[in-house]
Amino acid sequence: MPYSPPSRIPSGPRRRTLLASAAGAALLAGCSAGADSGADGPSAGTRARARAARDSRGLLARYDAVLAAHPALTDRLRPLRAEVAAHAAAFEDGTKPSPAASKSSASAAPAPVPAAEKDAVAQLAAAERALADRRAKELLQVPGELARLLASVAAAGAAHAYLLTEVAR
Repeated sequence: MPYSPPSRIPSGPRRRTLLASAAGAALLAGCSAGADSGADGPSAGTRARARAARDSRGLLARYDAVLAAHPALTDRLRPLRAEVAAHAAAFEDGTKPSPAASKSSASAAPAPVPAAEKDAVAQLAAAERALADRRAKELLQVPGELARLLASVAAAGAAHAYLLTEVAR
């Protein structure tokens, strides 16, 4: 019987496949570490969370100004105001507000409240809509859990804007 050489078909993955897989895994691992992951300052997620908390506090101040100028709207606006306060608390949860941020948010006065109730509510609806839109755009640039929180709060803000628009009619 003649001798036949062993088959050249490899029994497992080829070396090129293994090397390409290892290189791909290294690239993916390198991409998952954000540019702001160093110890130079707060991460992008921390800054976004602080900004979202500041924006919610500003919106809460607008609600308070409208309620102070138009007490007849209290029954309609109280539930929405309570949700905005809960949003601010959710963004502030686990974070320490910086002294500069608390001073700047305390000194910033909300926009003047229109004399007519309908105009005041319409202005509040526009503020809710603008903030919801800004948060919807920002959620694409923050990490997972914060993105989910921003998406949820943006959706709630859009619902608030709709309800306020209905109240203003």
